[in-house]
Amino acid sequence: MLSVVIPSRNEKYLRPTILDLLKKATQEIEIIAILDGWWPPPDELVDDPRVIYIHVSPSRGMREAINSGVAIAKGEFVMKLDAHCMFSEGFDEMLKADCKDNWVVVPRRKRLDPESWEIIKCSRPDIDYMYLAYPEDKSVWGGKGIQGKEWRQKNLDKDLKSKLIDDLMTAQGSCWFMRKKYFHWLELMDEENYGEFAKEMQEIGLKCWLSGGRMIVNKKVWYAHWHKTKGRGYSLNRKEWAKGTEYTNKWMEGKPWHKQTLDIKWLIEKFKPPTWPKNWWIK
Repeated sequence: MLSVVIPSRNEKYLRPTILDLLKKATQEIEIIAILDGWWPPPDELVDDPRVIYIHVSPSRGMREAINSGVAIAKGEFVMKLDAHCMFSEGFDEMLKADCKDNWVVVPRRKRLDPESWEIIKCSRPDIDYMYLAYPEDKSVWGGKGIQGKEWRQKNLDKDLKSKLIDDLMTAQGSCWFMRKKYFHWLELMDEENYGEFAKEMQEIGLKCWLSGGRMIVNKKVWYAHWHKTKGRGYSLNRKEWAKGTEYTNKWMEGKPWHKQTLDIKWLIEKFKPPTWPKNWWIK
């Protein structure tokens, strides 16, 4: 079974997201929606035995919400999802088919118009690839730190379109999938060091890759995600953001996690992402 964990706070599109999951799944599924410091109107709750709501007050943050959902999950597989997403048919079955014991899987990402509940058609490519930018790169949003950025060159590469399973350096964090046992082995989500919200995918990806695991993009499956420009549910608290950034930067200094077997230099040499200067490790 797949357990889908949806951390949410003041989410306008939680109900259509849940209904879409129930409609598109082809195998056994449960959905655990964490209402982190809020209650939706009663008529927006989905009355289905496969849906579980957890209300927390006051808000405890996204990492705590994810952890509380996984703690009661009955599935062999867990998927974290933002509360404003639409999926392709049979997503659950296809994600399970390509997920080994120590893999983290991310579907192809499209763009969602949440009002019409349709994919936005535009000239920009789907998001299959992202990279970790060099901390000193001023062009990356978020300030000094190991930030994720769209790898436009690879997303436009026609030869890569047919490569349906491929290595992934990092991702956005709006959707990820793995076995529940691996979630616990990776010791996710670390609230003490990373804080409530920031650097979710940096924590997951760096722990996975640098302990001998593998993170992949599965292009057989897509999800469409609404990019919020206003009305954000989880606010980007400056103090919490700085805490996550500061701890993420420790991966540049050595081995901040006790299960780590490789250093970040290995990861940079493997993917050769833009913005990293030659001999950056000497600096």
